[in-house]
Amino acid sequence: QVQLVESGGGLVQAGGSLRLSCATSGSIVSINAMGWFRQAPGKEREFVAAITWSGGKPYYADSVKGRFTISRDNAKNMVYLQMNTLKPEDTAVYYCAAGGFVYLSRPNAYPYWGQGTQVTVSS
Repeated sequence: QVQLVESGGGLVQAGGSLRLSCATSGSIVSINAMGWFRQAPGKEREFVAAITWSGGKPYYADSVKGRFTISRDNAKNMVYLQMNTLKPEDTAVYYCAAGGFVYLSRPNAYPYWGQGTQVTVSS
């Protein structure tokens, strides 16, 4: 019913920038917010950023605040994550998620997930 496809991942040097995109399709009218999460090998999936569809209110993890910007294009049903001043610790698989009616920083708040896109930051 809801499909998410991430794109834009790749290999960048520390200090560089990368822009991730999430294309949505299906019955997203029932979705309150979109989120970005990331997971590195051997670590738990962690919250990165979230944004509400209606008001566009953003939320950020402390680790990315001031460096990452989440945005959405309601007309195109697209969500973006602009990542600046990238660090090696940002290396992970980044996932786009849909849902987020409460506790937007928790993975279990999102019933729909994309397949992920790899982001690798070299020093």
